[in-house]
Amino acid sequence: MNKTLAYLRASTDKQDTNNQKLEILEFARKKEMKVDDFIELISSSRRSQKQRRIEELVCRLNISDTLIVTELSRLGRSTAEVISLINALIEKNIRIVVLKQNLDISQHDMNSKIIITLFSLFAELERDLVSVRTREALAAKKAQGIKLGKPKGTIQQSKFDEHVDKIRDLLEIGLSVRKIAKVLGYNNHIALNTFINKRQLKPL
Repeated sequence: MNKTLAYLRASTDKQDTNNQKLEILEFARKKEMKVDDFIELISSSRRSQKQRRIEELVCRLNISDTLIVTELSRLGRSTAEVISLINALIEKNIRIVVLKQNLDISQHDMNSKIIITLFSLFAELERDLVSVRTREALAAKKAQGIKLGKPKGTIQQSKFDEHVDKIRDLLEIGLSVRKIAKVLGYNNHIALNTFINKRQLKPL
């Protein structure tokens, strides 16, 4: 049976999640929806995703479930992190309702498809901007006479290289290495953990 979860987060102990809960309950009443459970906490966005219960949220949502939040900023500490999480949920066919931004992403109508396309483009743009900044930084170092490149043999080719973007996105949304290995179809997560550590893929 499909379920509806609401995610509530307040940034400091001077705030609380009651207003968010009331707003979501009022929305659910008008739409004749039932909210099955609330995931709520007081936590700064600077905390890790595990501390913000994002990993728990992702694990509890199954295909065709619904997630309700009052605003997108509750889901992440940066645009890239929010987009990564939204895209990961969309891949699981999760319906996402965001009250403040008046978004209802369900993959079944044209507006949702447009929004999904835009989120994918934003994610691609973010990766391109990071790539451009990296190339510019390397060019500046080269112009200063700084020798570039890693010592020979520091990082070997890996079977995980083809999945590196997906691994990075799944780490961003807070999935454990063991769960990522399972998503990629590998029974052993130890080699994946070594790959992630060597390439420093874990978010700070």
